[in-house]
Amino acid sequence: MSEKAVCIHGHYYQPAREDPLTGEVPVEAGAHPYRNWNERIHDQCYRPNAELGNFEKISFDLGPTLINWMISYDPATFARIVEQERRNYLRFGVGNGMAQPYHHTILPLAKRHDKITQIRWGIADFQHRFGHSPAGLWLPEAAVDRETLQILADQGIEFTILAPWQAEDAQIDVGLPYWVELDEGRRLTVFFYEAELSMRVSFDPAATSNGDRFMTDFIVPRLSANGHPTDEAKLYIIASDGELYGHHQPFRDKFLYYLTHRDFTHPRLIQFTYPGLWLRQYSPNRSVRIRENTSWSCHHGVARWKEACPCAPNGDWKMKLRQGLDWIADQVDKEFVKAVSPYAKEVWELLYAYIEVLHGKVSVRELIQRELKNDLEESEIRRIDLLLRAQLYKQRMFTSCGWFFEDFDRIEPRIVVTSAAQAVWWLREAGGIDLIQAAKERLSEVRSWRSNLRGDQVFMKHIERLRYEQLSFPFVQTDIERF
Repeated sequence: MSEKAVCIHGHYYQPAREDPLTGEVPVEAGAHPYRNWNERIHDQCYRPNAELGNFEKISFDLGPTLINWMISYDPATFARIVEQERRNYLRFGVGNGMAQPYHHTILPLAKRHDKITQIRWGIADFQHRFGHSPAGLWLPEAAVDRETLQILADQGIEFTILAPWQAEDAQIDVGLPYWVELDEGRRLTVFFYEAELSMRVSFDPAATSNGDRFMTDFIVPRLSANGHPTDEAKLYIIASDGELYGHHQPFRDKFLYYLTHRDFTHPRLIQFTYPGLWLRQYSPNRSVRIRENTSWSCHHGVARWKEACPCAPNGDWKMKLRQGLDWIADQVDKEFVKAVSPYAKEVWELLYAYIEVLHGKVSVRELIQRELKNDLEESEIRRIDLLLRAQLYKQRMFTSCGWFFEDFDRIEPRIVVTSAAQAVWWLREAGGIDLIQAAKERLSEVRSWRSNLRGDQVFMKHIERLRYEQLSFPFVQTDIERF
């Protein structure tokens, strides 16, 4: 009988919740008795799973914005996660961690240079944190198009994981990896997760209340066709929100430990493994086409993140928010290109390399001088520094959870609008155009159906804070050598 295997994949992500002015995550009342949602989820999920050693036994991706917070809040827990992933890498030559685009952007809705930025920053962050290159990359919300897959392949990524309905062929075998043929002779491996098992883990708490029963009633029957073992080697992936294990569903961190650590005695027992390791032995032998602009959490493509969608009722505000932020992004890009193009043929290479500044490897001055290869005046270095900051917050304002839920009056949409205000402010400080009034007018059409909170109110609240700080502390200058 050919080998059968199961992989549990956990997708772990939180947006950049830090206040742009203080660098601290503010108090979030809904997270009581914790100060904010990061702390609450950490205590219920990230820490206990790390202490149990679960990150060594599963496939996982951990968002860079979450990592940044975790390193400052509980570096010991993050060190445990890295250590567990490294054990696999040192043992097998390929780790069980996957990279993730830096700000969890819905990539099919992004411009090409923003897709490249998110992917390159995400890969660089994984390398910086885990000490080796990632074999795979998890796409935010599994949202995909061919251009995104092409960029993954161009950047050396071997595989990603998608939902089975994202394949054009409805008859795919989810136990097998597939090639997606791309341009310039490149191709990328795609695994399709097992929908029934993933649904049970994610949305049926009764199914995961007992590890033995889950193995006997759900996993083992999936290993055979019509009650008889199949002949082909199969890997069945159970994909889920990683925060399910202890946060969304209490005690499921213990379920995960039991399932992946216990030696089950069933005669058809299979192993637990992960995609990168599986590919070392079982390469794809067939190809598939993906359905463009699809995702794992919206059956209407990527509509959930740009317009009203049946997946999240009362979403009329989403189109206005998307249009407003797209307009701001266009203006930030125009000013950036105008400033950098006299010194570089490929203006976006400077932005791609900016991750080195975020990691503290170089100062922004060193980066600008290295990439632009010019003896720039101090004022020009300062201007480009501020435009790079505007680009950073432009990236932050497209984090996916800003559009995910049904109402605008939530923490997540307020975060993306605050990021937009910060991007507009840095653009203004750089001596570029002042977008405040025009952005305010566009965001005034974004309105909560529940509370009537408007986008321009959130936007101007942050702008007024910035104005107050500038008036109160006009002598404070940011040291670009230390940024």
